[in-house]
Amino acid sequence: MPPPQIIVDGLEKRFRVAERDPGLWGAFKGLARRRYRTLHALHGVSFSIQPGELVGYIGPNGAGKSTTIKVLAGILVPSAGICTVNGRVPWRERVAHVASIGVVFGQRTQLWWDLPVVESFELLRDIYRVEEGAYRRTLDELVALLELDALLDTPVRQLSLGQRMKCDLAASLLHQPRLLFLDEPTIGLDAVSKLAMRDFVLRQNRERGTTVLLTTHDMDDIEALCSRVMLINHGTLLMDGTVQDLKSDRRRVIVDFDGEPVLDSAHADLVQQRQGERVVFEVRQGAPALVAELTARYAVRDLTVEHPPIEETVAALYARLGARA
Repeated sequence: MPPPQIIVDGLEKRFRVAERDPGLWGAFKGLARRRYRTLHALHGVSFSIQPGELVGYIGPNGAGKSTTIKVLAGILVPSAGICTVNGRVPWRERVAHVASIGVVFGQRTQLWWDLPVVESFELLRDIYRVEEGAYRRTLDELVALLELDALLDTPVRQLSLGQRMKCDLAASLLHQPRLLFLDEPTIGLDAVSKLAMRDFVLRQNRERGTTVLLTTHDMDDIEALCSRVMLINHGTLLMDGTVQDLKSDRRRVIVDFDGEPVLDSAHADLVQQRQGERVVFEVRQGAPALVAELTARYAVRDLTVEHPPIEETVAALYARLGARA
């Protein structure tokens, strides 16, 4: 097995934040005497990522996801701990480091606001010192895959959010990086743009072997793209496992009865939601037995068995594991 592409061991990041009392008087007091508190953005985070992995990095707002990405990208210097990416310490070897990574921040752009998209691409080619022939080949491929033909001569400020995100993704790949950091790349996108973005990222990973670290709040992104998921909250890594680990062992049995049923106590105790003839039951084990009992005892028009939404399971994990941290 090749060595890990990313090694993080005991990573810490602390910020010193100024505090003051509210109001004008509080502002005057703050000028005379500053008070500070220490914010622990990352607390002992450790993990490794192998070449070619596509890893989801999830957590609530303020959990430490973007801080981790910024450390890995060399933007922030950690307070303590070890971090190497492609064998380099990101913040010490920044020029060589950024030549081998691509970064997309969903709420920021690396394109020049008033320039046409293609001129931003040309500037990035010069910054990364990409050879002209290689640049043209990569650009042609990205334009075809992301359907950017009609956008190349458009100023960035005139693009929709979905169009800009596709252009930002292309910009991050012009120098053919071995590693791609995606920080909320589908935030605010419509359904069609999200599907296009997911498909492109998946192809980039499978066909080119690009390693991808993806942060997102969209559990559909995680299910569609990632086989491995890391869960962080309050700066502490709480879980490192598979998407299957996020799926609950609970099952929902959604039944449309023929008329409003009078349920016996054993079945009534399993009801999670009831609306007229539709009743939602929830069980941890024995869904097939429950289905057999319901169809034998009551008049059933339709019946569905499903997992609870993964968002509910993740929220429960935040609450349970975060309480232990």
